[in-house]
Amino acid sequence: MKVIVTGAAGFIGYHAAVALLDAGAAVVGVDNLSPYYDVSLKEARLANLTDREGFEFRRLDITDHDGMVALTEAHPDTSHVLHLAAQAGVRHSLTHPEDYIQINLVGHFEVLEACRRLGGLDHLVYASSSSVYGGLPHLPYSESDPVNTPVSLYAATKKADELISHSYAHLHRMKMTGLRFFTVYGPWGRPDMSAFIFTKAILGGEPIEVFNHGDMRRDFTYVDDIVAGVMACLKAPPEDDGTAAPHRIYNIGNNRAEELMHFVGLIEEACGRKAEIRFQPMQPGDVKESCADISAIKRDHGFEPTTDIDVGIPRSVAWYREFYGV
Repeated sequence: MKVIVTGAAGFIGYHAAVALLDAGAAVVGVDNLSPYYDVSLKEARLANLTDREGFEFRRLDITDHDGMVALTEAHPDTSHVLHLAAQAGVRHSLTHPEDYIQINLVGHFEVLEACRRLGGLDHLVYASSSSVYGGLPHLPYSESDPVNTPVSLYAATKKADELISHSYAHLHRMKMTGLRFFTVYGPWGRPDMSAFIFTKAILGGEPIEVFNHGDMRRDFTYVDDIVAGVMACLKAPPEDDGTAAPHRIYNIGNNRAEELMHFVGLIEEACGRKAEIRFQPMQPGDVKESCADISAIKRDHGFEPTTDIDVGIPRSVAWYREFYGV
């Protein structure tokens, strides 16, 4: 198996690349090392990959058409593509909307075109997001729920990616799976996400901002569980019966809506100190709660998360302490 992993220096991309290499796959990691957050963290992740047998890195922006053509020409024997590169984050979309159009739409298109050039491709698995559900008034969120009312540009681009992917699957019979990730956290996590932000602030004696006055719930999902689900899906492409598009969408989460203040409390406990909390109103584009109905991915791929936040949070804080020498 040869797998192109876009976003290989990113949080989930790094962990997925490690799992693929451990399973004996050849991995071509693609990343542009965007400065959206600390590039040194991305470089540190890459440093753990570059010496691994079977890993090749290409510094490449997925919106670069000529670069993507060269990538597929250099690796025509690619059997799978795991597309995780994206512009993430709700807050950033309020001030830099152009990044989302360029990376999430144009970039996704270029990945689809690259896959179309790979005549022997078995499966494309790509990242969507729980953000596509917007502010639906019920939990848990199911793949059959309508997702036509996004409350952020980020969510809108992820829904658009699903639609574009479906059309390519229908027109070109490309086998694809989109995964709606639910609030992923864990070691090597993103600095713009709550687990990292709260840990850094609490250990540094700085205040934390808690939105909607703490009245929020999230389906926090540990990265090892996410990667197990990704690996299971990657190996099992949808069947093509010649009629319906060979394209599937799955939720991938922990199937539990955890209270935000409980989440904060676990980080406080792991850090060994209390947080100075500054409660704030809901930020634009955010949602009050999320929870994944994972019955479909469990039925089709045997996905079963095993890591609760009372286990995952201490692991995340321990990694932060070690990595940053706190």
